[in-house]
Amino acid sequence: MTRIDETPLPGVGTRYAFETEEDRMLGVVHHHTGRRELFVGDPGDPDCVAVSMSLTEGEAHILADILGGSSLVQQVGDLGHHVEGLAIDWLVLEPDSPADGRTLGELQIRTRTGAYVVAIVRDGEPTPAPGPDDRIHGGDVLVVVGTAEGVAALDALIEPA
Repeated sequence: MTRIDETPLPGVGTRYAFETEEDRMLGVVHHHTGRRELFVGDPGDPDCVAVSMSLTEGEAHILADILGGSSLVQQVGDLGHHVEGLAIDWLVLEPDSPADGRTLGELQIRTRTGAYVVAIVRDGEPTPAPGPDDRIHGGDVLVVVGTAEGVAALDALIEPA
């Protein structure tokens, strides 16, 4: 499996890159401004950029569509319609929720509801497969999977008082 290198760039954003089968570095710099910079490394020197191109957030989404990213999201969404008993939902954590600022472990979500938080989306950036030490905050979107009853129980658990 290909390893993706994630490098924080203080004051800029985050650099994501991987090595292709042709020994080239291919990557994206996610700028804090929302701009995406696509780059291809020189095969002779992986630290040297051979080609670079800036993309707006909209252009990045179009490229993801072309590469099949949106179809994957659509397939996951459709899965809930095709697998009986499986519910997938995106729950927004309100700032006045009693869960605001608490970790998933503290909340004992799986134990109390039977549902799983499979990702946390914060400011448009996903954290897939969060662990018990991951803290959730108002404005986060929780991607949850479980039975319809479990998802409803989770929604009730994070609902403001």
